[in-house]
Amino acid sequence: MSGPTGHGAAGRRVAGSESAAGGAAELQVLIARLTGIAEEMGAVLRRSAFSPNIKERADCSAAVFDAQGRVLAQAAHIPVHLGSLPASVAAVIERFGTSLGPGEQAMVNDPYAGGTHLNDLTLVAPCWVDGVLVGWAANRAHHADLGGAAPGSMPADATEIQQEGLRLPPVRVADDTVAIVLAGSRTPEERAGDLDAQVGANAVGVARLAGLASGSFGEVLDHGERCCRAALLGLPEGEWAASDVVDSTGGNDGPSGPAAIVCTVRHRDGRLTFDFAGTDAQRPGNVNAPEAVTVSCVAFAVRAALDPDLPANAGVMRPVRVLAPAGSLVAARFPAAVGAGNVEVSQRIADVCLRALAQAVPDRVAAASQGTMNNLLVGRAHPGASGAAWVYYETIGGGQGGRPPRPGVPGARPLAGMSGVHTGMTNTRNTPVEALERAYPMRVLRQRLRRGSGGDGAAPGGEGIERELLVLDDVVVSLITERRVSAPWGLGGGGPGAVGENWLLPGGDEARAERLPDKCTVRLAAGDVLRMLTPGGGGWGPPPGPDVT
Repeated sequence: MSGPTGHGAAGRRVAGSESAAGGAAELQVLIARLTGIAEEMGAVLRRSAFSPNIKERADCSAAVFDAQGRVLAQAAHIPVHLGSLPASVAAVIERFGTSLGPGEQAMVNDPYAGGTHLNDLTLVAPCWVDGVLVGWAANRAHHADLGGAAPGSMPADATEIQQEGLRLPPVRVADDTVAIVLAGSRTPEERAGDLDAQVGANAVGVARLAGLASGSFGEVLDHGERCCRAALLGLPEGEWAASDVVDSTGGNDGPSGPAAIVCTVRHRDGRLTFDFAGTDAQRPGNVNAPEAVTVSCVAFAVRAALDPDLPANAGVMRPVRVLAPAGSLVAARFPAAVGAGNVEVSQRIADVCLRALAQAVPDRVAAASQGTMNNLLVGRAHPGASGAAWVYYETIGGGQGGRPPRPGVPGARPLAGMSGVHTGMTNTRNTPVEALERAYPMRVLRQRLRRGSGGDGAAPGGEGIERELLVLDDVVVSLITERRVSAPWGLGGGGPGAVGENWLLPGGDEARAERLPDKCTVRLAAGDVLRMLTPGGGGWGPPPGPDVT
């Protein structure tokens, strides 16, 4: 993640905290056990999944909730998943109430019913104990293909959500609904295996949560609120604004001009407001983010800037308000396409939130990280007689922003940004080369750090990645990337990171190399090479002067 390291407000004794040491200890044990449930759910999901995207890249998340659908604990998985999971649980509760019985589960991926984008399929299971609903277990996993106009379900030229694949409102997980999911995918066997893994992960979560039914879940949430209010004591009252751009918005005519995201942060009377008034209206392309994604970004920024040790529960967000104009890039209305809104616009929303907060607490906010997930989607161009369909999905790391010295640590120095890592609203791993080449007809020709791509500074930005992929089949490729025009910004006198680049080398011929747009869906022939240069992170603080000794 691009935020600074912890500075301890959540670990300190706060006003109104538990008066008895025994009560405080019991609460911490309960929080740890709830968190352990979410972590175990994630481990079960990864180990039993079929697709490399979940098994290898860990593109999945898990959390547990109380009976009202308020998040109690989550594992350290994907920020854009976790902050929006409560909206999916709320949609399931609204649809089914208490009619979802023991052993049953629901699934949903509708971005207009608590989802993010169509690939992220969420499964929700109730926890019943002696006839009483005590909570919910939920997990979300990115399915590599759920139909749509291009393999991978994120066509760069989508103008409405129907072009992006199968859209599911909250429905019961049953043979007929699973059959619909499988029929809508280019890779049904893989989808079936990943769905089974999600069902199993929730079954484990429900069983473990039932064992904690006597715990004081309300006190867990109250503790989270107290910790957030204590962290807010270190934030001055005031108002701070920031803006940034999405490089292009896609659509039928290909990448178009930039679109602005604006955020004003206000801290008054112990309440923190993130107001996105001034953000551009939603666009015909796929760079529109559902409001649940925006809430995820705010939650990430609050923890990164105020205290990364804040508990990961709904109580933390009680003093925080999000104002997202309906019909804008940060609160899209149906039927807007949203594929890139989840993976790319989320990064920019987090950037503007952190840039605004940096004006209030400059010693707690890092420079901008690469600001993109560098989405790469590849699928067989002509499945059928020529061979079985396959779809590959990957996000590629880049540079982390340079970081300020750790607050409260005497003599601490700025920390250089990490290189070649996933940052911001994502937290996945890379697909190991061996696993990629075993599963798909492709070869990785080169993967190395992109030297010199990090911004200058007292804490230099981390470096991006240089990657070349040879395709051994005729394929359709979708690139959904950002920071190919606007550079990751530095802070406190630090320089910007290098922008990213996408290239096609027909037949692997360097002399015929052609620059590709940041968002495009194109056909490649067997023997072609795709080169991606990912952005570096911005630098923090002024660079050191020349050595005159």
